[in-house]
Amino acid sequence: MSEQPAGLPRLLARPPGATRVDLAAHAATHGALAMPGPRRGGDRALRELVAASGLRGRGGAGFPAGQKMAAVAGGRRAVVVGNASEGEPASSKDRVLLATAPHLVLDGLALAAAAVGATDTYLYVHTASTHARASLDRALAERAAARVDPVRPQVVLAPDRYVAGQETALVSLVNGGPAKPTFTPPRPFEKGVEGRPTLVSNVETLAHIALIARHGAQWFRSLGSAEDPGSALATLSGAFPADGVVELAMGTTLRQLSDDLGGLPHPPTAVLLGGYYGTWLRPDAVWDTPLGHHSLRSAGSSFGAGVVVVLDQRHCGLAESARVLAYLAQESAGQCGPCAHGLPAIAGAFSRLVAGRSSSAAAQAQRWAGMVAGRGACQLPDGAAAFAASALATFAEEVQRHSQHGPCVASRSTLLPVGPPPRTEQDWL
Repeated sequence: MSEQPAGLPRLLARPPGATRVDLAAHAATHGALAMPGPRRGGDRALRELVAASGLRGRGGAGFPAGQKMAAVAGGRRAVVVGNASEGEPASSKDRVLLATAPHLVLDGLALAAAAVGATDTYLYVHTASTHARASLDRALAERAAARVDPVRPQVVLAPDRYVAGQETALVSLVNGGPAKPTFTPPRPFEKGVEGRPTLVSNVETLAHIALIARHGAQWFRSLGSAEDPGSALATLSGAFPADGVVELAMGTTLRQLSDDLGGLPHPPTAVLLGGYYGTWLRPDAVWDTPLGHHSLRSAGSSFGAGVVVVLDQRHCGLAESARVLAYLAQESAGQCGPCAHGLPAIAGAFSRLVAGRSSSAAAQAQRWAGMVAGRGACQLPDGAAAFAASALATFAEEVQRHSQHGPCVASRSTLLPVGPPPRTEQDWL
């Protein structure tokens, strides 16, 4: 294993002045990597290395990557899918990673295939990620010319739907069906693409695996904490001096992050962590809490897919929440009652709260959020319910003011995106 500085950047390391790392620059930056081919039962040593690193998935759930590999390893004709669908509108980290460092992702995909004995690999990429797709196409051509990959990945385009990135929806689309979540069990690691054991892994997770294979588990753990080791990509927006994707050490606090960026122009009023499956919190409840899957659990939140939105007085958190909930209701697959009926009801209650038209809307939204949680075909109702409940708690004073005085001036402005990516990846670099 080769040596590499323990600091940052890791995933986003690149030659000075470069916005994209081609194959030659990739080898010069990260060192050569002997790419193993698939073997029966997979590469146990590689799985154990990933497990020892403590790497958790970077797609949102934070499941231990080594444990997820072990569940697929040894299955007959296993499949690996790199998930870059990034249907979360507030996140751009995966698109930036593919646009900047596609070879790290492709190395990780090949290594994951070797670890579980996979014979086929796929990359699932958002249809609107034009710059990332162009970078990926160039990388695949570079690797084909250099004969790098034992198995050439197949690229599948994810439609512009919030639930299309859910792993059972992904498997359904690759199998020729609609990109809608399916009821489980069986789960993809049991029966996925073509009925075969399938490892679905976020592309940032794969990129970390490519570095762990080069530099080792202890190198990965030289950043972060024992419970949340390594680095992670985060998409910042809101009150920060500029929106963008940053690589941070796990365990960094919001105070440290804001100080490193030069401070906030306006005092923060609320923080959204984890995206639209995440939670709103008051700044004083989380400002000095280490960012990580383990540490944020005690604050009633999660790191999720690395979305960090800091609100200030220019934006109304209640109005932003209403817009997001209306979007989530619209993005439902419409195949179960909690989504088809519960989410529109919750969104409608929030709309009435913003307009100040109902004194009972908050209680209704709270009750309906409790009724839909845990009852859907996928996690959309759970995520929306948690998001709604956290908004009601965090913006309780705003609810009261709106009920007394109607919509506030700040509710006229919008911050959180509720649709396709609002900008290209180049704008984030």
